[in-house]
Amino acid sequence: MERKVYFDNAATTPIRKEVIDLIHKTLSDTFGNPSSTHSFGRSARTQIETSRKSIAKHFNADPQEIIFTSGGTESDNMLLRCAVQDLNVKTIITSKIEHHAILHAVEFLDENRLAKVSYVKTDAEGFVDFEDLEKHLKADKTKKLVSLMHINNEIGNILDLDRVSKLCQENDALFHTDAVQGVGHYAIDLEKVKIDFLSAAAHKFHGPKGVGFSFVRKNSGLNPFIVGGSQERGLRAGTESVHNILGMAKALEIAYNKIEEEQKYLKELKVYAIEQFSATFPGIHFNGCCSDLDRSTCTLINVSLPVPEDKATLLNFHLDLKGIACSKGSACQSGSVKGSHVLEEVVPLSHKNNPSIRFSFSIFNTKDEIDYLIKTLDSFVKE
Repeated sequence: MERKVYFDNAATTPIRKEVIDLIHKTLSDTFGNPSSTHSFGRSARTQIETSRKSIAKHFNADPQEIIFTSGGTESDNMLLRCAVQDLNVKTIITSKIEHHAILHAVEFLDENRLAKVSYVKTDAEGFVDFEDLEKHLKADKTKKLVSLMHINNEIGNILDLDRVSKLCQENDALFHTDAVQGVGHYAIDLEKVKIDFLSAAAHKFHGPKGVGFSFVRKNSGLNPFIVGGSQERGLRAGTESVHNILGMAKALEIAYNKIEEEQKYLKELKVYAIEQFSATFPGIHFNGCCSDLDRSTCTLINVSLPVPEDKATLLNFHLDLKGIACSKGSACQSGSVKGSHVLEEVVPLSHKNNPSIRFSFSIFNTKDEIDYLIKTLDSFVKE
C-alpha cells in the first residue's frame, strides 16, 4: 500500500476528530436559523454566542469584538477596506512579503486612489526593519494603518507584535495583523498587546474550512462590510454557518488547552527535521530564519535544496508520487507559474536556482515520517 505523508499543514490542517463529531451533531440537531425567534433559532443563537465567548476568552478580548467571517482572506479584505472607507485611513504601511490577501487588497486600494500604500523594508531574513517602519509612521500627518502578519506563511518568521503595537500607539496609527498562521499555535493577549484588528482562519488550527473571525477592537467606528441583515453586530450580514462556528470554537479550545504540550512536541519534531536535513544535505540552505526556534514558528521549515537545475522541476512530482504532500512556496500560489514573492526577497543569489520547498508540521506528524521524507529526498538527489 502506498504511504501517505502530509507535510503541508501551513496550507490547511486535518480536522480533529472531536471537531468533526461536534460539527456532525450540530448539523443534525442545531439546524435553526440563528435569526429566527422560535426555539430552534434561539438554540442556534445561544450556541453561536457561547462560541463567541469561548473564542474571546482565549485572547482576553470582549465577545463583541469577535466577528465571524468566511476565513482569513475575507477578514483581511474587510478590515483593510473598512479602515480606509470608515476611519479616514489615507496610508497603509505593509511589507512585500505579506500574504496575497493583504497585498492584492492594498494594491486595489492604491490603484483606485482610495489609499496610498507604503512598503516597509525587510532584512535578508525577512524581518521588518523597525527604524524604517518608524520613518514611514512619521513621514507625514495622514491617518495610517500598519498591516503586518504575525507569522509568515512561507518562511515562518515571528513578528514582534508588542513592538509594532507600541510604535503604532506612539504615532497615532492603527495596527492590523494577519494572524492566520499564529492563532491556535501561539497565545496572543489582546488586552496586553494593543492590536486594533486581527484576522484568523479555523482550518489552520485543525478546524473546518470556510470559517474564521476578525477581532475588531471596541468602538472602532467600522461600518458594515456586507449589508443585508443585522448579523455579526451589523458588520457582516448573512445567516451564520452554525456548525462551522461551533467547530472553530471547539478546535481553538482544544488548541489552547494543549498549547504548551503541542508546542513542545512540534519543536522537537522541527529540531529533528533540521538535524536530519543538515546531516543528509550539507549544501542545504534554510530560508529566512526558519532554523531559529526562537524567532520562527515551530510549525514549518522552508529549505533550499542542493538539487541540480535540470532535476529541480521534477522534485515536487517525485515527492507527490511517493505520497508526500508539501508546498513549493505558498500553497495559495501552488498553481501559479510565478515564483514566490516571499522567497524572492530572502533567498540569497547563490541558492536562487535551487528548488525551495516548505514542509509544515502538525501534532499528527511523526519522526518516522521525517525519516521517510529524508530517505525519499536523498534517493532522488543521488539518482
